[in-house]
Formats: sequence, structure tokens, C-alpha cells
Amino acid sequence: MLLIEDLQVELAGNKILKHIDLEIKPGETHILYGPNGSGKTSLLMTIMGYPQYRVTGGRILFKGVDITGLPINERAALGIGMSYQRPPTIHGLKTRQMVDICSKKKIDVEEYADMVNSRDFLDRDVNAGFSGGEIKRSELLQLLAQNPDLMMFDEPESGVDLENITLVGETIAMLLEKDVFHSNEKTIARQKRDRTKMGLIITHTGYIMDYVAADKGQVLFNGILSCSTNPREILNCISEMGYEECVRCTLERN
Repeated sequence: MLLIEDLQVELAGNKILKHIDLEIKPGETHILYGPNGSGKTSLLMTIMGYPQYRVTGGRILFKGVDITGLPINERAALGIGMSYQRPPTIHGLKTRQMVDICSKKKIDVEEYADMVNSRDFLDRDVNAGFSGGEIKRSELLQLLAQNPDLMMFDEPESGVDLENITLVGETIAMLLEKDVFHSNEKTIARQKRDRTKMGLIITHTGYIMDYVAADKGQVLFNGILSCSTNPREILNCISEMGYEECVRCTLERN
């Protein structure tokens, strides 16, 4: 459902992504590793369609549609959603209104807010004075309302305390239709063949994998995407040898 071919991207005249090839199939979740400044967030922003990230080569296909030149709103309408590491504050727009905007149908906003313990800030301006945990829950609430087919998460553990990380992790698992999740005190199992939702998750710590079973991992280093294997094996490699050595070892092995 998501196919990226030979993608090359510039930002402010600097080449930041180089010949990226990536495929995420229906039901798959991929983990994206890489040091700060390697291009991870840039890749997500390019997939989402932010115009400052200028595609100079290659293409992005989603559901068989070439979306390389489509604006953000059309990509969102096709079923792409994103949870940002540092989303902006939007003064004058209530969180309740934002959730309504995200939803394609009429929903009970309070019921959705209760799923992520966020009813208390529905009538506050979006992200205004929110704590790190509240921002993450607000982002998840918007994704719950949008219910996209491809969900991208930029460091979902960042700035989240131990109490909130469980809620964040379990909600992401629910959004991605993972095998077991908790909803209204019921445990629901879903077989892999029934899943269609796709995920692309940036993480430095790997904590999110305690809640979300990921299928593949990749390393983005100096704008180049390498390695495609078990995400926990990659994390262990990075922990033991660092990013550069891990990428070199992988390239030599392949």
C-alpha cells in the first residue's frame, strides 16, 4: 500500500534524503532508527506532503496512486495520518474542534477522548500549555478520529512519563490493529490476516516495541536507508556498535 522508489529530497537547497526505497505492505509496522539529523523526520514529512521538503527524484505511491505531487490535505483524505514529536500550538482552535475536523463522520468526541484520557482538555486550545503526555494523547485522539490506513509516529515515547507510555503504547497498538489490545476492559484478539493498517514509527529507545509488535526495522543514516530486518536485532546492533558500525556491518553482510 505504500511504495517509495528512489526518493531524493532537498530541504533549503540541501540534499537530505538519497535514493530511498521502502515498501510497507497492508498490516505491516516498520520501525525507523537513526541518529539525530539523519533524515528520519524529513522522510515522514515528505510522505505527509510538506512542501518545503522538495522531491527532486523518485516517487511515492499510496494505494496505487502516485501521491508525489499531491498536497497534504489530499494525502490525508486518501488515508495518511501522522503524530508529530513537537506539534504546534494552535490558538483559537479548541481540541474538540480539531477532533471534529479530523473525523470523516460524526462521532461522539467525549467517548473518543475517554479512550485516551483526554476529556479534560477538549475545550482548551490545541496544545496550549499541554504537558508532554497531554500532547501525545491529543495527537492520538486526532488519529483515532481520522482512522487513517497509514499512520506515522515521530518518537511517540519522547517526553512521556511511565504512566502515559502504557496508554500511548496500547493506543498505538489498537490503531494499528495489532494482535491484542485492551478496550473498555475487554481484550480483543485480531489475527494478522485481518489487519490492513500500516505503521511507520521513529524511535531512539525502542520502548514502543514493548507494546507494538513491529514487522521490520530500517536504519536511516546520512540520508541513506539501509538494512531491513528484525527491529530488535537492529536495536541490539546499534546499542553494541553504534549507528555507523551497524550500517557498515549490515552492508558488508548483504
